[in-house]
Amino acid sequence: MAEIFPFRAYRYNAARVEPAKVLTQPYDKITPAMAEKYAAASPYNLIPVEKGKSLPEDSPSNDVYTRAAKALEDWIRDGIIVQDSKPSVYAYFQEYTVPGTSDRRVRKGFIAAGRIEDYSAGVIFRHEQTLSGPKADRMELLRHTQTHTGQLFMLYNDSVGRVDVMLDAVARAKPDVEIRDEYDVVHRLWPVTEAQTIASIQRELADKKLVIADGHHRYETAMAYRDECRARAGRIDPNAAHEKVMMTLFNMAGKGLTILPTHRVVAHVPGFSLESFCATLGNIFDSQSYPFEGAAGRALAYETFRSELQRGQVRRAIGVYAGGRAFSIFTLKNETNLEALMPGVSPAQRQLDVVLLHRLILERGLGITPDAVKTEKNITYEREMDTAIAEVDQGRAQICFLLNSVNVETVAEMAMAGEVLPQKSTDFFPKLMSGITMYRLRE
Repeated sequence: MAEIFPFRAYRYNAARVEPAKVLTQPYDKITPAMAEKYAAASPYNLIPVEKGKSLPEDSPSNDVYTRAAKALEDWIRDGIIVQDSKPSVYAYFQEYTVPGTSDRRVRKGFIAAGRIEDYSAGVIFRHEQTLSGPKADRMELLRHTQTHTGQLFMLYNDSVGRVDVMLDAVARAKPDVEIRDEYDVVHRLWPVTEAQTIASIQRELADKKLVIADGHHRYETAMAYRDECRARAGRIDPNAAHEKVMMTLFNMAGKGLTILPTHRVVAHVPGFSLESFCATLGNIFDSQSYPFEGAAGRALAYETFRSELQRGQVRRAIGVYAGGRAFSIFTLKNETNLEALMPGVSPAQRQLDVVLLHRLILERGLGITPDAVKTEKNITYEREMDTAIAEVDQGRAQICFLLNSVNVETVAEMAMAGEVLPQKSTDFFPKLMSGITMYRLRE
């Protein structure tokens, strides 16, 4: 089902630059402060390609996309970025600590060129909605650079772990690249050129289906660019470079996968009142309060609240904090008729806390419509619970909602059933470094 291929990646020349100073986080995770830090680290940092800044003097001949393409061409011409001599797949391991814990894990995957498939083919499945703005941006960048610099995060299911065994054998050697990023994640890369190993990996993937864990916008951009190239050529060439996209593939049965929750922080709701909000939802949710007085009482209440929220993962629990002197946990009442409350929402979707949050709490309780969610008029997203709570305490938000993570089995099951989750339902950690390999559509 899934077709993967070795390719001759373009990579930074370690003899000319220090990899840790030129690679970046994915474009959609780069804040303005991070962009400035990257730009200061090296004149060859990927930042003007991955996420350039438009300048006042920009014109159609000097815009961010033109500058990105020129930077790549210059770096390749000057030997800063060079193409590998042999077609390879690339073993890619990430060693990291799960945020908020002392749990150290290793996530094991590999990078390859993968055939682009329409969703209707039943080979590649999405689990999140996409937005038109990011896709338009990535499309214009791809047209100019004809290069994939960021990684698509793909999942396959291999309960036996045959590919993992092959990757472990490769990883006994010294890695070709090893860097530590700003999140204390160690990234290691090994090119795999041995034809028999590559063929074995291809055979193992041949009957697999793939789920997009991260990179939905980039995948759909690659699909749209493929269609554009087909239309321009007037035919389909299955061997053309634009028929493939760079993918990093991980075994969903592996031990190194971590999904973090993404908490919702809400502001600018007209006439917001915690009392009326709770009253509106009182016939749908039970509420358990964790009150406190003083700093010591707050710390104790917070730890109890966090522990109970995590235990509530099996009973539909959503944390709520609106300042004052209490944390709360909302749990769905046993007698609640979700089919009546959310007509048109599938039974599978109704089992997810994030769907309950969006459809019942945000929409019904606060009047935040799906369109307002898409435009992020009232909602911002935070990975860290402490940060979300601080936004309320410091007066930048009115209320925050704290979620448990979705497990990878649920993500895969829903994706393959054609279910699409709300935006930012999952946060796979850590992210994949952009620029660690690059796939050029123009040789």
